[in-house]
This record gives sequence, structure tokens and C-alpha cells, in this order.
Amino acid sequence: MDKRTQILDIIRRVAGKEPPEAADESLFDSGVLDSFGLQDLVTELEHIFDVKIPDRDLTPRKFESVERIEAYLEGHGK
Repeated sequence: MDKRTQILDIIRRVAGKEPPEAADESLFDSGVLDSFGLQDLVTELEHIFDVKIPDRDLTPRKFESVERIEAYLEGHGK
């Protein structure tokens, strides 16, 4: 399973909603995630991708879209 598919699956599981079709569409503006959902999303991303996401990075801007999440993980993964 590729990284984007894994991210989409995590969002579905955490949010209980379908992510937007466009990878660059905001998960927050579309109502898929809120601040509580962001915390749950980050916990799952850390677990699935074996990364540690520092508190300073827990901002909606960094995790605003599937595209940004994927880019973040590319820059911080193993």
C-alpha cells in the first residue's frame, strides 16, 4: 500500500468521514478534521509510519491536506 493510500485510510478511520477528493483541499475547511481530530491523526501517523512528530509541528497548517501530510512525512520519515 502506498503512503497516500495509508494516509487516506488513517483519515477515514480517525475522522469517520471521507477525505476530500483533491489532495490539496483543506481537511479543516471541508469539515473532515478539527483540532481534536488533528491530535488523533498525528498519533496514528506516528504509529503507522514510525515517526515522532514534535509538539511544535502540531499546527493545522502543516497537516492541512493529504498533500501536506504526505510531504511532511517524506521530510521526516525514515
